[in-house]
Amino acid sequence: MRPRFLRIMERYAMTRRESAMNNFKQGYNCSQSIMLAFMDLLPGDEETLMKLASSFGGGMGRLREVCGSVTGMFMIAGLLYGYPGNETGAPKTELYSKIQELAKEFEEVHGTIVCREMLGLSVKHDAPVPEARTEGYYKRRPCAEIIGDAAEILEKFISEHPPKQD
Repeated sequence: MRPRFLRIMERYAMTRRESAMNNFKQGYNCSQSIMLAFMDLLPGDEETLMKLASSFGGGMGRLREVCGSVTGMFMIAGLLYGYPGNETGAPKTELYSKIQELAKEFEEVHGTIVCREMLGLSVKHDAPVPEARTEGYYKRRPCAEIIGDAAEILEKFISEHPPKQD
């Protein structure tokens, strides 16, 4: 049986942007929303990858630091382009170059990769309790659009830098 995320994308012919935004509107955090939209390209099972991404919502556990959609892009880049060991040479440099390129692309759109700066929040470390996902929440938060932008940036990046097949 095909994974749930693929069945949904195929059924509704969703783009990765639409899929990522839809994931967020279904209650996934920003990092999970990106991860789920690219699940078909990733090694590992959905449950494990969703658990991995679960800590990075709200700018890393609502610390309002690096945006969860950005950490989602970075985790996916690590899975697609990363190295498996205690590397100190060219493979590490190549990966870090890719990460910096993704960050730069995102910053060109949003001016920052920091959650609180994009949301206009003055608080650095927010309460750990997430807000209820109400209609009002989605109206006042630009998160779905930010997540969509991250998905587009990552999709373009992957098409321009095809991962090596093992």
